[in-house]
Amino acid sequence: MAWQTRIRQARWAMRKYVALLRGINVGGHRKLPMAQLKAVAARIGLADVATYVASGNLVFSADATTEALEARLEEAIAAEFGFPVDVIVRSAADWAALAAANPFPKESAETPNFVMMTIGKQPASDAAVDALRAKAAADEKVERRGEALWIWFGSGAGRSKLGAAPAKGVWTARNWRTVETLRGMLAA
Repeated sequence: MAWQTRIRQARWAMRKYVALLRGINVGGHRKLPMAQLKAVAARIGLADVATYVASGNLVFSADATTEALEARLEEAIAAEFGFPVDVIVRSAADWAALAAANPFPKESAETPNFVMMTIGKQPASDAAVDALRAKAAADEKVERRGEALWIWFGSGAGRSKLGAAPAKGVWTARNWRTVETLRGMLAA
């Protein structure tokens, strides 16, 4: 009975996180099957591991800093798959705050796949916002909320010349539908 209590206490001390993998499974390149990723994550000590769609979204529990988790995942993925993958990790609380800061609630309700949240290993800057706004079409909007860049692609991201990330640094984007799904997974 004492070991069961210790396990419950250890699990209680763990926090939930989301990891976003950048640039995998795009156009048949850098293939990384989610079942294998899930197994790698469990092997390096992450608990309650779940994935969402093949673009590289991983939800898990752990007792470590986001920086340490990014490094562990990047190292394990490179060892397992033979190529480097940038990983961005945020806690459940951070993810909820990012989602709550969405500056495009109306657009998100009407066209959730046209709204993108972009986050990076470094916070977004006003200069990055200005650079993206300079390239935006008339029906596109770019806003910064905290560390994230938010973009509404009025005609859809596939038709845009804008892109979803600043030119410098490591960034990855998720559409509003994915942001909300991951928030639900983290809250479960």
